[in-house]
Amino acid sequence: MKDTNNFQGANGDREGGMKRFAWFILGVIIVLPIAGGLIGIKVLQFKAMGDAAAQMVMPPERVNVAEVREEPWQPRISSVGTVNAVQGTVVRAEAEGIVREIAFEAGGVVKAGDLLAKLDVDIEQSQLRAAEAAAELARLSFKRAKELMESEGISQAQYDTAASNLKQADAQLDNIRAVIAKKTVRAPFSGKLGIRQISVGQLLQRGSPVVSLHSLDPVYVEFSLPQQQLGDLAEGLKVAVSSDAFPKQSFEGKITAVNPDIDPATRSVRVQATLANPGGRLRPGMFVSVEMILERSEKVLLIPATAVIHAPFGDSVFVIEEGPAGPGGAKPLVVRQQFVRLGARQGDFVVVTEGLKIGERVVSTGVFKLRPGMAVVIDNTLAPPLH
Repeated sequence: MKDTNNFQGANGDREGGMKRFAWFILGVIIVLPIAGGLIGIKVLQFKAMGDAAAQMVMPPERVNVAEVREEPWQPRISSVGTVNAVQGTVVRAEAEGIVREIAFEAGGVVKAGDLLAKLDVDIEQSQLRAAEAAAELARLSFKRAKELMESEGISQAQYDTAASNLKQADAQLDNIRAVIAKKTVRAPFSGKLGIRQISVGQLLQRGSPVVSLHSLDPVYVEFSLPQQQLGDLAEGLKVAVSSDAFPKQSFEGKITAVNPDIDPATRSVRVQATLANPGGRLRPGMFVSVEMILERSEKVLLIPATAVIHAPFGDSVFVIEEGPAGPGGAKPLVVRQQFVRLGARQGDFVVVTEGLKIGERVVSTGVFKLRPGMAVVIDNTLAPPLH
């Protein structure tokens, strides 16, 4: 009886498995056409998008263009220099004494002869009064001796002694007056004062610093050039000086002196330029950049510096040229990347020594958004003039 029940259970499981398999096959038959239809639709959509993209033409890029032109160029020699005052010194005490009066303000501007400070002269004033009395007595004695000499009342020796005593008295008087004058410190020339280095009541020794004084307009700029450029040097050549302290200002001047000897250690020659310094902006000791403008001129090809693409493998520009004719026969403008060799740079322009010809047109701005063969339209409404 138990075996019969087991046989019937096995038959039931087999029939259930067959039904499930049949339902699975039916589901696959229903789903496959639907999935295939969906895939087909997507394939057609992607194909249509690809065809549209292939037929789509990107609009031309608007660019500024500059023509490669031959321009006269005055070569420049660059160097670095140091600013020096035409007149500059530290005013010092010429005599020993205690400071009684200070007549200047630190950082002020003074003229030649202006009073800066006074030292005590009490002792010298008393010596001056005594010397004046002695000189007056010597003068009276000489006057009497002269009258007696005319009447032969005294000998020549007595007359000579009276004359000598007068000269000695006058010399002593002048000496004391000179000492008093040295205790009055005055500006030796016009200029700008520095920081005060004395105080009232301070005992100054001879040679003690009082204040620095510099004449700041004009100023000297001294710089060195290698001996190979000695042939280009001449007094009167123009120089342009700039400083990182005033990046937007250039100071113009001229070469006023060239050392007659060459430094044996560096094989360079020392050059001095003199330039106006309105407002005293350039200060002695300041580091500056110097460009010496040579008298000779040469013809060079110039392009805007913004037209150049700098890269590790070389410098290049985009040249405008006509592309293949389109369906209507019109030839669009396209760009071609051209490698160039550059020379000196002046302001916003740079010299091209190789790679370009006169009359070629190069893209002057926006070069980083271009690629070779790209169509462009020239729009120079914002382009700077090439001069």
